[in-house]
Amino acid sequence: MDEPRTNPLLYRPDGEPVRVLVVDDEPDVTDVLAGVMGGEGWQVRTAADGASALEAARAFRPDAVVLDWMLPDLDGLQVLRALRRETPHVCVLFLTARDAVEDRIAGITAGGDDYVTKPYSLEEVLARLRGLLRRAGMTAQAGTDRLTVGDLTMDEEAREVRRAGVAVELSRTEFELLRFLMRNPRRVLSKAQILDRVWAYDFGGRAHVVELYISYLRKKIDAGRTPMIHTVRGVGYVLKPDAP
Repeated sequence: MDEPRTNPLLYRPDGEPVRVLVVDDEPDVTDVLAGVMGGEGWQVRTAADGASALEAARAFRPDAVVLDWMLPDLDGLQVLRALRRETPHVCVLFLTARDAVEDRIAGITAGGDDYVTKPYSLEEVLARLRGLLRRAGMTAQAGTDRLTVGDLTMDEEAREVRRAGVAVELSRTEFELLRFLMRNPRRVLSKAQILDRVWAYDFGGRAHVVELYISYLRKKIDAGRTPMIHTVRGVGYVLKPDAP
């Protein structure tokens, strides 16, 4: 079984989540990348062509753009040049099947910051993005390794959890499950997503494992208090503060 991911979370300097725009005309690609980046706690928008990418960039103001070279209307270089005119400091990571040296030079010359050739690993894409964002000074690492949702706090380094100031003892698996929920507050997470990120299992008949550990967490986190862990029937689970 794979160990849970240990990379520190990144935030914008104002404490808000990192914003990433993923541009690719293959829905499977954008869905997978958006899911993985969501697991980082980042806000993600997707676009399937150049025109919608530029429109999304104006509204979303991303910190980074993951940009496919080949799009149905504009090519990646045209999109990049337009992005640079409107948001000159945004980080741009090209995804492409074109690995010729001249193509790489063209991408970097046009203002691309980095280049990943298909097929690629998801961890490589995340690592490249983290590096770009840090070097650009557009993110800050969580200095205290502390997550807070309502009156629930988690010190990731000390592996301590408190609710309303009262310590909560959790097993290793309970801690990892709660950490995933706290990194995605107010976001409904499916059982498949939870299995993949906490247990590293492919989804298939193991929903009862998630249900079991959610029940364990509820007994420790929500017992005698306003519930924070909610079931969205037919979809999954969401962690929300006990006050609006």
